[in-house]
Amino acid sequence: MISGAEIMVRCLQEEGVSIIFGYPGAVICPFFDKLYDTDIKAILVRQEQNAAHAASGYARAASKVGVCVATSGPGALNMITGIATAYMDSIPLVAITGQVRSDVLGRDVFQEADITGACESFVKHSYLVKDTADLPRIFKEAFHIAATGRPGPVLIDVPVDVQQGEIEEFVYPEKVNIIGYKPSVQGHPMQIKRALDVLANSKRPVICVGGGVLTSGAKPKLREFVKLTNIPVVSTMMGIGAMPSDDSSYVGMIGSHGIKAANKTIHESDLVILCGARVGDRAVASPDQVVQHANVIHIDIDPAEIGKNMKTTIPIVGDLKNVLNQMLKEVSYKAPDEWLENIAQWKKELALPHKKFDGFVEPQSFLENLSSHLRQKAILIADVGQNQIWCANSFKMSDGRFFTSGGMGTMGYSVPAAVGAKFARPSRDVVAVCGDGAFQMSLNELATIAQNNLNVKIIVMRNTVLGMVHELQDFHYNSRYAVTELDDIPNFIKIAEAYGIESAFASSNEEAEEYSKKMLKSDKPFLLVCNVHPLTPSK
Repeated sequence: MISGAEIMVRCLQEEGVSIIFGYPGAVICPFFDKLYDTDIKAILVRQEQNAAHAASGYARAASKVGVCVATSGPGALNMITGIATAYMDSIPLVAITGQVRSDVLGRDVFQEADITGACESFVKHSYLVKDTADLPRIFKEAFHIAATGRPGPVLIDVPVDVQQGEIEEFVYPEKVNIIGYKPSVQGHPMQIKRALDVLANSKRPVICVGGGVLTSGAKPKLREFVKLTNIPVVSTMMGIGAMPSDDSSYVGMIGSHGIKAANKTIHESDLVILCGARVGDRAVASPDQVVQHANVIHIDIDPAEIGKNMKTTIPIVGDLKNVLNQMLKEVSYKAPDEWLENIAQWKKELALPHKKFDGFVEPQSFLENLSSHLRQKAILIADVGQNQIWCANSFKMSDGRFFTSGGMGTMGYSVPAAVGAKFARPSRDVVAVCGDGAFQMSLNELATIAQNNLNVKIIVMRNTVLGMVHELQDFHYNSRYAVTELDDIPNFIKIAEAYGIESAFASSNEEAEEYSKKMLKSDKPFLLVCNVHPLTPSK
């Protein structure tokens, strides 16, 4: 006989899971007890939301499904924000929650919450397991759904009595056959031919890349396509890193917080090729203005995303890596020199100088300089707020990765995501950049970092305010800074000391560079606090 809890563990082993992030509780204890005797590493985070963020960071860095675990009631509910964050950014997760006994469901017993109902709008699918015998099939389906098509989180809610129940034999399914779930992975040949015909007649084309380029593993194919055609590239925030920042074809990030040259490029184009990007409101505020003068080719594996925000001339549903490979076999186009020369001129003319304050770190220049000190394939994780924009526009990406919470904009994301990323890629530099507001939402994970001696580097842009909202109040609310001033508390250096983590405080770019070199030489966690002026603009 084999128990449901042991089946859950065996399912994870069958899926090649080597690490999970979670927080235990009474009704998930049977699972954790069976996990105890295996080689699967269970990382204790300090709050359940951070379990989902850590699993997200792991999934993005390892290109695998991340796994997070929590108990019922408040444990599961705490994980909701992390699950929603993963959903908005198409990150493959399996979230496992314990649940109260099946026979008392719906009676409002201790720590009962309808977590499948609560998560319905931001998971790809969810399961409330009612029979121990269903566990192997459900786990097989969950991992398949999370990783295929447009990736995303899947929730498995397991009552404690299902974990304690027993069946005679464990058999893990070899295949998945879910009626109605058959993602298209090959682009339709006729649509690709139409797209190439439109491209052949284009004078001012631009490729707009989103997170789908990275999640699909299409980065090499994209770079090959760009090298062959010389088509300029702009990116959404989630698409940063798809092209090297110093590539002559890369213009920059578009959107309300992007750079002027990139926005001008997309607005002056006559053809926009959207690659794995849904171009939400922060990327293109007025999509109707673009489609008035440009054809749009939209490539995405999720048909629901095509045309959602920008009217599409030629939709192509399929895995981006496959579609680009199909296009590479047929394309014979070169972008006109005049178009490329115009864009190069805009990049020079429209660049904005960085505002500097004596006695403070100027973050854009510091981050650009930091890029040159990190090793190849470094992972930079930006939190949300001004620090996110500074990183997106100033940090120079080559073969590394840029992680952030793009769709949901979840503060407190960077530190736990860095934990997950470092477990996935222990030999790479992993740097989290956050503001002092965001850092205070997840600084409890310093305990996780210290407990596991994770060589994670954290840079706190300390401007003593909630920078992005503070800047908004400066522009639109007559500098009435309502509930955005953090003051000079707490002392982050003493907090780092309390966790046994080395730290430093910088009040100039020279100091910040000196300390960053020391930080990167260390094989232990390090906290660098940069003193930034409260009125430093986001760009």
